[in-house]
Amino acid sequence: MRVLVTGGAGYIGSHTVQQLRQRGDDVIVLDSLERGYRAALGDTPCVVGDIADEDLVTQICRRQRIEAVLHFAAYKAVGESMAQPARYFLNNVHKTNILLETLRQAGVTRFIFSSSAAVYGTPTELPVRETSPLQPENPYAASKVMVEQMLRWFDACHGMRFVSLRYFNAAGAALDGQMGEDFRAATNLVPLVMKAALGKLPHVEIYGTDYPTPDGTCIRDYIHVLDLADAHLRALDYLAAGGDSETVNLGIGKGYSVQEVIDLALHLSGKAIPSVAVARRTGDPVAIWADNAKARDLLHWQPRYALEDIIRTAWRWHSSHPNGFEGERISAGG
Repeated sequence: MRVLVTGGAGYIGSHTVQQLRQRGDDVIVLDSLERGYRAALGDTPCVVGDIADEDLVTQICRRQRIEAVLHFAAYKAVGESMAQPARYFLNNVHKTNILLETLRQAGVTRFIFSSSAAVYGTPTELPVRETSPLQPENPYAASKVMVEQMLRWFDACHGMRFVSLRYFNAAGAALDGQMGEDFRAATNLVPLVMKAALGKLPHVEIYGTDYPTPDGTCIRDYIHVLDLADAHLRALDYLAAGGDSETVNLGIGKGYSVQEVIDLALHLSGKAIPSVAVARRTGDPVAIWADNAKARDLLHWQPRYALEDIIRTAWRWHSSHPNGFEGERISAGG
């Protein structure tokens, strides 16, 4: 399949690009490289540009005869979205709207969207199902809800079929330790734990230790980035086979506490990981994990990796690349 991957030089995008190419798809990446890394793509062709550049996107689609788009190009930091909501609505919503219209005019009718479990806010039921109420509690999550609504109308009005994948907590790295998340700007728990283990962070902050959970810390569903990438390929195949537009949760279906993650990282790395308890964050749910039955049934997908695999691969990557992609050789091809 001829696929355009927007934001493909980012963490999840680059792992997905690798799997697409391994199975023989013809892939081109469009990335501003504002928060992505060219070195993460190896020799995959990469066009440096903006998803809202209509002429550029049209040119790529027509020259490369693009059949489907995987859309990863979005800002994703919750705290930043609270401080700069306009920036998030401009990039995540407005620019995606321009992208969708450009794709429509270019005749592209298959679209895979990176959504988020953040759309559920503080859940009213566990595990969280795709039918659970949407109650975003920050501009980042709201931007995902808005794009999902846009996609439904692009399908209804123009026949642009989509799969919206609601990620839970993505983590982990490639099995060979050569690809992973660059933690210099990361805000998620696992890369921060790795950063502390390597002495690049004085301690990990635990936001609340008085929750009604076995150890007092929040519980989350952690999914390996390789399982996420695999789900994108299956979603592409689902649309290629004529499947209707769908929204699907992607999580392992089990929750782990913040303290459990830290303890497991300490065990697998053999390094001290200092932590400090701080006040709860507004909007942090006590616990959230996915009902992934729909992904299993619709996409014939199931998670292959457990939390131990996530921590082990993350440690392998971070301990061998303490400066992320800095200084990595940039291969030709884009």
